Amino acid sequence: MASIPYPGLELKLFEQAHNWKSYWSSRIAPYVRGAVLEVGAGIGANTRLLASLDFARWTCLEPDASLAKQIHLPPGGRHEVTLGIVADLPAEAQFDSILYIDVLEHIEDDAAEMARAAARLKPGGALIVLSPAHPFLFTPFDEAIGHYRRYTRTSLRQAAPVGLREITVTYLDSVGMLASLGNRLLLGQSMPTAQQIGVWDRWMVPPSRLTDRLTGGHLGKSVLGVWSR
Repeated sequence: MASIPYPGLELKLFEQAHNWKSYWSSRIAPYVRGAVLEVGAGIGANTRLLASLDFARWTCLEPDASLAKQIHLPPGGRHEVTLGIVADLPAEAQFDSILYIDVLEHIEDDAAEMARAAARLKPGGALIVLSPAHPFLFTPFDEAIGHYRRYTRTSLRQAAPVGLREITVTYLDSVGMLASLGNRLLLGQSMPTAQQIGVWDRWMVPPSRLTDRLTGGHLGKSVLGVWSR
């Protein structure tokens, strides 16, 4: 299978967003189990982040060979790296959890992609998607890193495969949404700085844990969807 190049300009920057990663990972942890497929594993930052969860085996699926080579697998022998995309996997490859963490927005035909993932989901398994939210927040940064879209809860639901049961579709990071709106209206940067990422992660993500509950998941700069077979 051929390698699909991806610029990956943002991967090192967001690797340091520890509060944000701790927040969203805590929201998906209950659904990660058994045989796990991480689609678009990148440089393995999320692989390492989630390595302490209770699962049997973990497949890092990455279409860019240069990024796949940078994945340093956690110890324990439960992880493997596979070069390719979901369509390259054999039909018999089945999983209990399939993750798209900031990946689905990079795929042009998202509905077809989710259908392919659903076909590889075991009964009782979970399809988990975390993506940037709100088309009105689309910036040169989104364009620079290859985003086709940002999602609303409605548009993410529309891309979900028929036959899966929705567990949740909710927005995350309501306070951080203000920073994204400011960048959209005032800065229009093609790439945030490390300092900006640090300010957002340190001062906006922690209060979002509270305000997201107060708003009932109706506001946020990211959207999280979980479906079960």
